[in-house]
Amino acid sequence: MWTFFETLTPFLEIAVIAVMLNYLLSFFWNTRSMDLMLGAVAFLLILAASNWLGLPILKKIMYFVTNAAVMAVLIIFQPELRVALSKLSLKGKRYKEVTEFDKFLDQLANSVYRLADKRMGALIVLENEDSLNEYSQKAVILNALFSSEIIESIFTINTPLHDGAVIIRDGVVVAAAVILPLAEESTEITKSMGTRHRAALGASQQTDALIIVVSEESGRVAIARDGIITKGVKIDRFKGIIRSVFTPPQEALKKEFKLLEWLKQ
Repeated sequence: MWTFFETLTPFLEIAVIAVMLNYLLSFFWNTRSMDLMLGAVAFLLILAASNWLGLPILKKIMYFVTNAAVMAVLIIFQPELRVALSKLSLKGKRYKEVTEFDKFLDQLANSVYRLADKRMGALIVLENEDSLNEYSQKAVILNALFSSEIIESIFTINTPLHDGAVIIRDGVVVAAAVILPLAEESTEITKSMGTRHRAALGASQQTDALIIVVSEESGRVAIARDGIITKGVKIDRFKGIIRSVFTPPQEALKKEFKLLEWLKQ
């Protein structure tokens, strides 16, 4: 009986190897996660069977395949492994927030200057530490994740929400059609200043918010903060002003990163 089994051993190994090769070849055309899991289970079962049945050639091949498979997994799934390891990074939440803010700032700047090119008036309020619920509760509540499309569609002429301001808090469009208080008499007010600019200046006098104005008449961008309005702001300066208000100072970030690097050691 045992002699008969030894005679069949080469044929059994050939059959198993043929099935394995067929599966590995077909895997390249069918890479679903379930197939990968089933393949891993099948691989382990074959390895266990080769040990239990005493199939030396198959066992040796399986060990060779194991060594190659480990390297292949590290190479093929490098992006996924990088993402998984990045979640364990000690850089922390603040580093991620700065990165997300940079994306938000790019989208905001592109939207504002597209509106300016089209001479479409806009009034955008970026909430800082002072709460603006007093103004948003009297407006149209949106609570929508910020996007260029939302901002540009709101300020499109003849849309229901274009007349008024938009309040943005932490990358969320909180409310639209917001009515802001007009500025009190000051040296900043000029005869040529329109309602949007007076509203931006008024809000900046009463809160620490940063207010962006796009002039419908001239297509120029202005920024109001702390009761002062700066007109004719170009896109590079626009980003620099907003970044200086809503992101931590560079020196503080450098100290934080140095501390994190020290903790890694």
